[in-house]
Amino acid sequence: MTIEKNLNGTELNVKVVGRLDTTTAPELEGAVMGSLAGVEKLVLDFSELEYLSSAGLRVLLQAQKTMNKQGEMIIKNVNETVSEIFEVTGFADILTIE
Repeated sequence: MTIEKNLNGTELNVKVVGRLDTTTAPELEGAVMGSLAGVEKLVLDFSELEYLSSAGLRVLLQAQKTMNKQGEMIIKNVNETVSEIFEVTGFADILTIE
């Protein structure tokens, strides 16, 4: 997995490429949670995310809870496989997915 971060003022854009699973979730958690100070809008680009496990969902939930207090979190460019995971787990009702 690779993570590309771009901070533009109070908006943090994070592109996740590859697999977000038990092995890589701590890497994303560190990259995102360590960068949220002063961020009012978190945008996650999943256009090249191939797989999402429960460990990845936990990181997304943690980020969402943080952003609920200081702004908003948006997930963009979700493929069919990841979208189905969000639907089955109920995360589609919790997260803002565009």
